[in-house]
Amino acid sequence: MELYFSPLACSLATRITFYEAGYEAQYTRVDTKRKRLENGGDFFAVNPMGQVPVLRTDDGELLFENTAILPYVADRFPAAGLVPATALERARAQQWLGFIGTELHKAAFVPLLDPTASEDVKRYAREKVARPMSVLQRHLSEREWLVGAFSVADIYLAVVLNWARYCDVDLAQWPAVLDFFKRASARPALARAFAEEIALYRAELAREQA
Repeated sequence: MELYFSPLACSLATRITFYEAGYEAQYTRVDTKRKRLENGGDFFAVNPMGQVPVLRTDDGELLFENTAILPYVADRFPAAGLVPATALERARAQQWLGFIGTELHKAAFVPLLDPTASEDVKRYAREKVARPMSVLQRHLSEREWLVGAFSVADIYLAVVLNWARYCDVDLAQWPAVLDFFKRASARPALARAFAEEIALYRAELAREQA
């Protein structure tokens, strides 16, 4: 399988899922600002939305959106146990994937990370982040992971929470959420993926500033 990714973007969740499963994927880097591939190709030809992640399956099919890609990859490697086995628990994991994608990723962190967003927009986004974080605080104060055992929902949440440091959101306001992030980040697959993509991100910034 091939993952189209951008350093520290939400595509990082799929990389982590591959690492957790012990699978060696192919990684194709995308310049999401210019919508170009490493070879200079037009990324819009791969995804008309111009967004990562994109997964090319072994059959050559293209999948978009974390809510589709993460369960698909988890299902490919059932021994890794990254998606719940029962129908109800699987639905709950899917519920959390949707919650993370809509209430945190898109509603709050996208505008906070957007350098073109006005201060009014960023202020609104910071107000928006409080409610979902409070929901997570209550939920995670009573359990280690979002749904039973560690799953792709936890991976996606850890990736999104990692953005807090880049947009002046202090996770210490929600101690259980911060503890979750530390716990997840200590897993070898996450630590490896974070370190690799942070290095790629810093190198990318250095090239742009040169």
